[in-house]
Amino acid sequence: QVQLVESGGGSVQAGGSLRLSCAVFGYTYYTPIYMGWFRQRAGKEREAFAHIDCRNGRTAYTDSVKGRFTVSQDSAKGTLYLMMNSLKPEDTAVYYCAATSDRPDGIDWTAEADYDYWGRGTQVTVSS
Repeated sequence: QVQLVESGGGSVQAGGSLRLSCAVFGYTYYTPIYMGWFRQRAGKEREAFAHIDCRNGRTAYTDSVKGRFTVSQDSAKGTLYLMMNSLKPEDTAVYYCAATSDRPDGIDWTAEADYDYWGRGTQVTVSS
């Protein structure tokens, strides 16, 4: 059974930083190829904002977080990280990590349906 567990959420003032972690349990027999970060703000749908190709470390971000957030991985530990700097009140949300194996036609990293496994989320609150 593969499980993803996020940690590191909390409350911070605007301009501050947080680092989220996503531990992949069951990593010895499941190697994710792509991992993504999503978030769900109050009253809104869950949205993708960052992604990493675990094979080569290539990342992609939406404009809303580009230059402020950084995704990284520690493959030996089976852990994904999200470093969030210059946080804004509009970053307040529940943050989720997701993982998927390879697919013949690749994936749309912004599409929830293209991910196999999800964490339960961690709350990030940014106050002004």
